[in-house]
This record gives sequence, structure tokens and C-alpha cells, in this order.
Amino acid sequence: MTSVLNPIKLAGRGLLTLLWQQDRPLVGSVILTDRCNLQCYHCAVSNHNSQDYPYEQIQTDMQALFDRGCRILFLYGGEPLLWSDGDHAFLDVVQLARKKGFWLVNAVTNGTLPLDIPGMDLCLVSLDGNREHHNAIRGETYDLVLESIRQAKHVTVILYMAINTINLADIETVAELARSLPNVQAVSYNFHTPYPGTESLTLNRDERLSASRRIARLIDQGYPVLNLKSALPLIARNTAPVPDKHCLVAENGQIWVCGRCRDIPGLCQQCGFFFAAEYSLVFTGRPRVLLDLAKTYSRLLKKVPAC
Repeated sequence: MTSVLNPIKLAGRGLLTLLWQQDRPLVGSVILTDRCNLQCYHCAVSNHNSQDYPYEQIQTDMQALFDRGCRILFLYGGEPLLWSDGDHAFLDVVQLARKKGFWLVNAVTNGTLPLDIPGMDLCLVSLDGNREHHNAIRGETYDLVLESIRQAKHVTVILYMAINTINLADIETVAELARSLPNVQAVSYNFHTPYPGTESLTLNRDERLSASRRIARLIDQGYPVLNLKSALPLIARNTAPVPDKHCLVAENGQIWVCGRCRDIPGLCQQCGFFFAAEYSLVFTGRPRVLLDLAKTYSRLLKKVPAC
């Protein structure tokens, strides 16, 4: 069986941080490549150099995150499943992360490639609305993504939706899809982060608040939503304590605290990345958020057979 993170372990880490003021990061992300097989309308971070970073550098970046305390690992691109370096492929990166001892090894993918990767725990698959809106954002890939999900038998799939002005009406549609697909455990929502050139997709404050209330209702109705209900109003108002020092991002030898958006003036204050805000609230010891995390993760993150 692959090991899915025990939420009590994560909540315990939050309490230790609160009681002993530990500053060690927990969540680490390694960007493997900026190469991607899509040209998504809302994306501003892919195909700048179409470069796959060397395996040795990825190994160094991963070790640096582990040494600094990270135990939850996300693998990003571009499209991370495309990554290769000589004889090395994406599977080798997953196996390396497992050997290093990360509690949870995850990939964030566009879902157009086979998803059953031995040793991977969570596969966060981007699905940005109904067929019409997803295809408007990501090209004609909706049906391909659903077929990839249906074929994924040995990995926990989480739908990953970035809410923007195109797909704002589809929050409930994606939750319903998450509930109806046997191979999907949950949906995780984010708000669009307005990287330069994508500002027109940004939700205003009222839209974010309305969207957060809709997500909260889905949680109350028992839909499989991985986000934490008590964190939603703070995320919608951009009042969560970010940047979060417990999240690190590594790319080709450079490490950022929380995310690359910190290099763009003013963008951090408009960040729509729910995980960073949720973890920042967990590590400030907010009782309701800690309780939500324990309940939500234990209910939705289940073990699946290894390949």
C-alpha cells in the first residue's frame, strides 16, 4: 500500500510549531521543468525555456528541502510528468523522494498523460470547469483528462480547479464530478493568481467571498472538498498570514519561501493558492483550522493499492 499522510501527524506538527515556536518548513515543492505540452490561457510559468532541469540538481534541491524540515513534497512543472534527463524519467524522481523519506509524494499535472506512477501518493489533476470552460482555458483536453482519470487505478486523484472569471459558475459542477468519478477522492479549489498577462482572469473581492461561501456550502452538504472550511473567509479576504514560512519552493538551485510570486511586487497579496494559506493557518495553531484539517484529511485521503 502507498502511504497517505496521517492527518494527526500534520496536526501534531502544527501544535509543536505553536507551542515551541518552531519555524521549520513542512511543505516543499520541486519544479522539475518549465516544459509543458499545453498552452493554457491562465498560465504564465510554462515554456519560457522549455528546459528539463538536471537529475543531479533535482536531487540536490530535494535534499535541501528535506534537510530544512520539509516532509510533504509536491512535484511541479510546466508538466512534471514530461520530465526526463538522459536515462532518468519522472518515475525516478518519485522513487528518489520515497527513498529520502518524504511522508507524502505528490504531483500536480494537467492530466493528459498516464497517471499511474508507482510510489506516488496524490495526483492533483487540473480540471478547470465544465467541458466548455475547461477547453477555453486549456485547449481541447477535457475528454482526454477524464479518460486519464478513469484509467488511473493505483493513485489517489484529486481534482484541482483554479477559479477565475471564465469558470466561476462551475464550482458546483466540478464538485459533482469529483463525487461521481470512482477514481477521484476529492476536489481542491484555488483562486487564480494574477501573474503578469493574466490579470483579466482575477476575481474581485466580492466574487472571492461569494465563491468561498459556495465552497463552504458544498462542504456542509458532504461533497468531497479537500479545502478547510474555516480557512475560506480568510483566504477570500486575503487576510491569511502569508507568505507562509512553512512552505518552500525549489527550482534549479534556487529556493523561495512560500512561492515564486514573492519576486513579483504586490502579487503575494493577491495569491490564490489555498494550500499555502491553509497551512499558514494550521501552523499559527488556530483550533478550528486544526480540527478541520484532521476531519477533512482523514475523511478524504485514503490509501490506495500500489502499482
